Amino acid sequence: MDISVRDLQKVYVTHTGEEVVALQDVSAEVGSGEFVSLVGPSGCGKSTLLDIVSGLTQRSGGDVTIDGRGVSEGAATRHVGLIFQKPVLLPWRTTFENVYLPAQLGREPAGRGRGDALRQRARDLLELVELGPFAEKYPWELSGGMQQRVAIARALLLEARVMCMDEPFAALDEFTREQMHLELLNLWHAQGFTAIFVTHNIFEAVFLSDRVLVMTPRPGKVVAEVEVDLPRPRTSEMIGSDRFGENIRGVRSVMQEHWVA
Repeated sequence: MDISVRDLQKVYVTHTGEEVVALQDVSAEVGSGEFVSLVGPSGCGKSTLLDIVSGLTQRSGGDVTIDGRGVSEGAATRHVGLIFQKPVLLPWRTTFENVYLPAQLGREPAGRGRGDALRQRARDLLELVELGPFAEKYPWELSGGMQQRVAIARALLLEARVMCMDEPFAALDEFTREQMHLELLNLWHAQGFTAIFVTHNIFEAVFLSDRVLVMTPRPGKVVAEVEVDLPRPRTSEMIGSDRFGENIRGVRSVMQEHWVA
């Protein structure tokens, strides 16, 4: 599914009546099946933009469409998955029950046949993220990386065709994060979803993405895009290469140009 953002505005009103402009004239395009990262300073509106695309937050102006349909129409966001910085798993539910949760929240048509199909899909997704043997474990019995894999499987349950990810690996150690990068890219390749990934980490943005969109300090605006010149599939061996370093420097240079204190 392709995503189009045109002249997007988001204004918040504080409890004192003051207007805070979070996003101003944001325009961007994400092609179907593309992996795009958003980078920008804290408070620039990256997460707000992601929330608007996923339908969690209403825009103040402009247009956002998914496959040509406005996100306010509801149907456009039916197949949009959202992954947060923290896994947000329910501690009293098993791994399987957490993955199956979206099917129980009324977003899908009722019917025994459909329920059986979704239960099987939940089991298949757990195998896909290599957590099949942990289906009956509880969140507290899983590592941080395993919990995030549960969250990814949950987001994919209803056949997400767009995946919005808000710094999902920020809380992980470097070794686990690198492993999760490879696992996420394997899932992306296998499932074919369109990905928007928010991060502060230039290394992460370059390793994962086809393009990196650079945002300014608040009010946030997309001021540049950087094509990532790395072949796919991405591998760990690329990380120390001159080509990888050139891409890192390219993104950093654009960021330094536009991030004014």
